Amino acid sequence: MLVLTRKRNETIRIGSNIKVKVLEVSGSYVKIGIEAPLEIPVYREELYQKILEENRASLISRELDGQYLKEVISRKAG
Repeated sequence: MLVLTRKRNETIRIGSNIKVKVLEVSGSYVKIGIEAPLEIPVYREELYQKILEENRASLISRELDGQYLKEVISRKAG
C-alpha cells in the first residue's frame, strides 16, 4: 500500500485520468473529491462490500433455482 500525506486542496493522481483531492479535514474526518471517467466505478468500501454480498446471495439463489428447475423437469420426465 502506498501511503501519502496531503494537505487541504492538494491532489493525488492515479494514472492519467483519476484525481483524488483533499477537500476538507475536520477532526478525524477527511472529505475527498474524486474525478474519474464514468466507466470506472468508485465506491465507499462499506457499500462495495454490501454489493459483493448481494451478488453472492443472488448467485446462490440462481443456483438453487436451477437445481429446483432440474428436479421439476426430471419429475415430469420420469
